[in-house]
Amino acid sequence: MARAKLDLRAFQQELATRLVSKTVAQVESSRLGFASGGEQWLVRLADVGEVIAVPPLASVPHTQAWFLGVANIRGNLYSVVDLAGFLDREATVLAPQNRLVLFGARTGDLRAGFVVQSVLGLRNVGALAPAPPRVGAPAWHGQRWVDADHGAWQEIDLTRLARDPAFLCVGA
Repeated sequence: MARAKLDLRAFQQELATRLVSKTVAQVESSRLGFASGGEQWLVRLADVGEVIAVPPLASVPHTQAWFLGVANIRGNLYSVVDLAGFLDREATVLAPQNRLVLFGARTGDLRAGFVVQSVLGLRNVGALAPAPPRVGAPAWHGQRWVDADHGAWQEIDLTRLARDPAFLCVGA
């Protein structure tokens, strides 16, 4: 009888471990999709701190046009970048559908985020096909993907973007 209890416990433990590993695998294959600068982008879900409506911003003089300012988010100041402007595309005109994608803890200690035109939801990279990288792409470009409708998606490596000198140099 005691053996049956031990086996049941082992079975329950194994089942719990498998469920957790499945969840981890799902998170690792999940990407947050969004539109910015006329393109579709992806970031690892695990690298995103949060996605929120764009809060009020305090402008900072003598900075790049794409640096929108700083925002107070729950008592912490975050640098806010217009991703489209940073990409040398037409600047984002702030609207209710815009979202602020905050860098997560896995990307380092940078308290920053970028404004996107709209969030397109979660994408599973298992349903996407790898595509060749763009020639001359910056180091923070990750894998390029194509969906079933032949739509292109460019992945952003947030850890590399958080260390990119051009991204960090906001002074004009």
